[in-house]
Amino acid sequence: MIYKFEPYDKSEIIRGHLNLGGANPAGERIDVTNIYLERGGKPWIGVMGEYHFNRDNRENWYKELCKMKAGGISIAATYMFWIYHEEIEGEFDFSGDLDIAKFVDDAAKAGLDLILRIGPWAHGECRNGGFPDWLVKKPYKLRDNNKEYMEKARIWYEKIYEQVKGKFYKDGGNIIGIQLENELVNNAEHLLALKKLAVEVGYDVPLYTVTGWNSKYGAKIPVDDVLPVFSAYAEAPWTKGIKTLPLSHNFVFDKTRNDHAVGTDIINETDESGWRLPYEKYPYAMCELGPGLHPTHHRRPVVSGLDAYAMSLVKLGSGNNLVGYYMYHGGINKIGKLSTFNESKDTGYPNDYPILDYDFHTALTSYGETREQYRLLNILHLFVHDFGEKFATMETVLSTEKVKQDNLEDLRYCMRTDGESGYVFINNYQRLAEIKDHYDVVIDTGKLRFPSIDVKGKISFFLPFNMDLEGNNLEYATAQPLCRLDNVFFFMAIDGIKPQYKFSNEEVIETEAGMDSVVSYKNIKIVTLTGEQAAYTRKLSGSLYIGNSCDLYEIDGKIKAVQNGSYSYYKWNGESFESFEVHIDFKEASISFEDIDEPFTPKYVKELNIGCERKRFWKRLKVTSDSGFVEIPFQCDVEHIYDANNNLLADRYYNGENWRIPASLLYGKESYLVMSEMRDDFYREF
Repeated sequence: MIYKFEPYDKSEIIRGHLNLGGANPAGERIDVTNIYLERGGKPWIGVMGEYHFNRDNRENWYKELCKMKAGGISIAATYMFWIYHEEIEGEFDFSGDLDIAKFVDDAAKAGLDLILRIGPWAHGECRNGGFPDWLVKKPYKLRDNNKEYMEKARIWYEKIYEQVKGKFYKDGGNIIGIQLENELVNNAEHLLALKKLAVEVGYDVPLYTVTGWNSKYGAKIPVDDVLPVFSAYAEAPWTKGIKTLPLSHNFVFDKTRNDHAVGTDIINETDESGWRLPYEKYPYAMCELGPGLHPTHHRRPVVSGLDAYAMSLVKLGSGNNLVGYYMYHGGINKIGKLSTFNESKDTGYPNDYPILDYDFHTALTSYGETREQYRLLNILHLFVHDFGEKFATMETVLSTEKVKQDNLEDLRYCMRTDGESGYVFINNYQRLAEIKDHYDVVIDTGKLRFPSIDVKGKISFFLPFNMDLEGNNLEYATAQPLCRLDNVFFFMAIDGIKPQYKFSNEEVIETEAGMDSVVSYKNIKIVTLTGEQAAYTRKLSGSLYIGNSCDLYEIDGKIKAVQNGSYSYYKWNGESFESFEVHIDFKEASISFEDIDEPFTPKYVKELNIGCERKRFWKRLKVTSDSGFVEIPFQCDVEHIYDANNNLLADRYYNGENWRIPASLLYGKESYLVMSEMRDDFYREF
């Protein structure tokens, strides 16, 4: 069957229409057009990953940021939670694990830009949305332009600024952006007042962002002064009820940026006041593309690697030109002097979250391990870093037939094009559903017709047409572009599709997938990797590596593996891959469990009884060493680990998976596991 597209209508590029942009001392500029961001005068796609410095230990920051860099992140983003830094009014703390200055420097050392989310309100599943308790008790309205609140906001902004002064892009530093507030969708006047306040205090960055989602109409923002950024999640654990939700619309191609716009295609173009966010003024930018999700007590979805990959690929196909993940790295909440810092129903919020756990089931765990998301998403990151300059200029053209998320029969496809060249995107994956296989698929872009392919199983991919490879016109490939190194172009084979390359006026070149599949053509080489090899491919300091079932990263000029123990990898030498082995003596700790009676009333017993009184089961824990990780395999509702002094060491809501804990957290301590009984009062997927 032949599949075609809507007509392509090229947009005019608009520059200088927003009060954004700026230069560093070297003269490089970051600017915002209506289609894409520019850096150094060239189209640029950043890849942003959220990592909360205050939810980790300072000794981990640099290493974890290096892992993020290896995974394709180019911009780190982090929240400033006011309650963490001024829990008691007038007593500010930016020391230890709250040292934002060191975190900014560690990000720079790792080679990452930074976007600082300064609030004042942040949310992030933090107590009071990050507001200190004392502020919540004030008699004046918060998140408002009244004098009293704005005076407190000024002090907060000034205290942060004192820590990061001199580290901005204009100074030669790595802070390129500031997010103002969060999820304030109906108060453009307050957002503008916060920007003016930030500028008065001294913040001077190319990018000032605000969250743009709301209804179909978008958030009410100061349209000329900020860049709206958007979200997309695979599920919604904050939704009431424990039933399975309708299928997510984030797995179909759609140029609509607003994650809350489902079913709004038949309503008016503006709200009752006449408001509609002028989307056409801004590039499609994201800050909360969810490679994971944080469980609420009543909903505990588990996001898979393919969930994250397919959703991110769909958003790229739909026009996304700033890839921004929330969260990319999990964390662990602190406990304050006066209270815990987790969001809960006790604080007036609609959801209960764990006291410590903020793992988010995302690419990098709260303890620094990698998940499948880390590998699969980097396949996309490699592409946008090496080919993003051209790709960013390409606009989305949808298929002739609109396919919605509950349509599991029709092919889901779109393309991004500049009218002559581009990429065809196909997604045959829908979370928690089975999409039918498609045979004899022929894609006609209007400029080129691809050969017939079969689209079978749970796959998501894109294919190039009229792609320039060092002066050679690649008419089409039936493999996915991955990255390049000098004149060598690396592609990834798609499951069930034979890799073929067709250059202008030449025969079709067929090849097999594998590290030895080197094809020479004129002045270039093409290497077609398998999907697994692509998932372990990393570009580090200008060289290309493939880990042998291990995740490589670079720290202080050395190549290491995230996984413990010995490891091996391959490095491209310009002609082929060479193999290397690293031997490290390592023996993983083991854990034993002893059933015991309750040794004491747990400090946070209330959190073990959410929803009702529950039976508790106790085990004494013992680990053999501090090496590696141990697993806790029991089914329950809520799990807490305490030391002998009733201090909470770790917690989580059971989601069907074994709980992985660093052995070092338990070794040398008298520690206890307490579990509350599981009842049929929450949503889970397995």
